[in-house]
Amino acid sequence: MKKFTFKGLMAPVFTAYHDDRDLTINYDIIHPYAKHLKSNGVHAVLINGTTGEGMLLNVEERKRTAEIWKQACKENEIVMMVQVGGAPYPDVVELTKHAENLDVDGILCLPELYFKPKSPEALTNYLGSIASHCPTTPFFYYHIPMFTDVNIHMPTFLDMAEKTIPNLHGIKYTSGDLDQGTNCLKTERTIFLGADTILCGAVATGFDSFIMTTLNICPEISQNIIDLLKCGRVEESRDKQRDLNSTICDILEHGDWVSAMKKAFNEHCHLSLGKTRPPLNLKSDAD
Repeated sequence: MKKFTFKGLMAPVFTAYHDDRDLTINYDIIHPYAKHLKSNGVHAVLINGTTGEGMLLNVEERKRTAEIWKQACKENEIVMMVQVGGAPYPDVVELTKHAENLDVDGILCLPELYFKPKSPEALTNYLGSIASHCPTTPFFYYHIPMFTDVNIHMPTFLDMAEKTIPNLHGIKYTSGDLDQGTNCLKTERTIFLGADTILCGAVATGFDSFIMTTLNICPEISQNIIDLLKCGRVEESRDKQRDLNSTICDILEHGDWVSAMKKAFNEHCHLSLGKTRPPLNLKSDAD
């Protein structure tokens, strides 16, 4: 199994659409998007996650998106993780095999979203069956209970799952329960924080890896929060966190998380990624 050594900032990238009736994917924007992120200090990306509307894409769209991002990441020396979950089991297996064959750096997977796992054992069994199809690729669980309603205790799950899933390397932890997240931290694991609004507190408790939507828009603020805290300038780091949270509040006045963040990206970047697919939308579109 390949090693996963990345630490730092990973942007969960948006999916760009053409302005047509079916909102078909604009694959041409992927290469300039990758260059834009790299020039702004972001050296890793997550494909087909929540921000990327992965669960609103069909299997072929998800595979093609991953293929082109793989080319762009290779050209720009960017670490690449692919999210494969949020689909029927056979499709998740197909996407997992595809990501393994692409030789991506990591694979992230949501839980089953309809027959939801209710225990650490059930979640371990499901993820183990998926992870067995990518035995050479570091595998991560995507914990985002506000979307999945899967509220399993993560430290208990990790201690159990690591015994039976050889390529399990860690989780993406998108939750406001910082105490539980901190208890997941161990030297041999990579725990990605997915909650932008608690970055300062997370760094203070030991987090060193982050997958956050705002890294597409204002990565310099997050990097500043981290750097200030490492230098012991705690109050300044807190001030920057307040600035980031204020920015997020302003952005979210325009719609749901993904639609509003995508709008903010379009307004602050020379690239235009278009709108979001239904049921996501901006408040102005819903009126």
